Amino acid sequence: MDFAEGDCLIEIGQYIRQMPLLINGAIKISREDKVEGELLLYFLEKGDTCAMTLACCLGDTQSEIRAVAETSGSVAMIPIGKMEEWLGRYKSWRNFVFSSYNKRMSEMLIAIDNLAFMKMDERLLNYLHEKSKVTGSYVISNTHQEIAYELNTSRVVVSRLLKALENDGIVKLNRNTIELLK
Repeated sequence: MDFAEGDCLIEIGQYIRQMPLLINGAIKISREDKVEGELLLYFLEKGDTCAMTLACCLGDTQSEIRAVAETSGSVAMIPIGKMEEWLGRYKSWRNFVFSSYNKRMSEMLIAIDNLAFMKMDERLLNYLHEKSKVTGSYVISNTHQEIAYELNTSRVVVSRLLKALENDGIVKLNRNTIELLK
């Protein structure tokens, strides 16, 4: 399945009947609270799959995450039946699934640690570096409001911290972009 930047691939509350295996592109996995907003959990890159999707497929439960394309790309959708069959039949597949699950859980723990233990300026800088990594560009095209939403803070805070990062020579702020310098 091909997708374009901004496409919503998985919605909260949706039943997942196929496991996605990312062939190329980048996908943002986030969780939403109707009152508090959105929280970025992790990004998927080429060759990755989503731990939350694995859990939904195997448990026949509704999705608790949203998956939105950061870039255009393509994904192979593996039916639940094949996924379960391959888990029993192929050690390499089983290792891939468990390794992917472990990697995503580690990333979610990092997200929790960031919320609990990091100051907002550190979270913002980590976000910019991760965004640069998954898009393959030092230029980030998100608005201050979009970044604030993903970091679960206010636009004013993001704007103030970006200005401080610019004063420190870490980023360059342009009209519609943020350029990561360091």
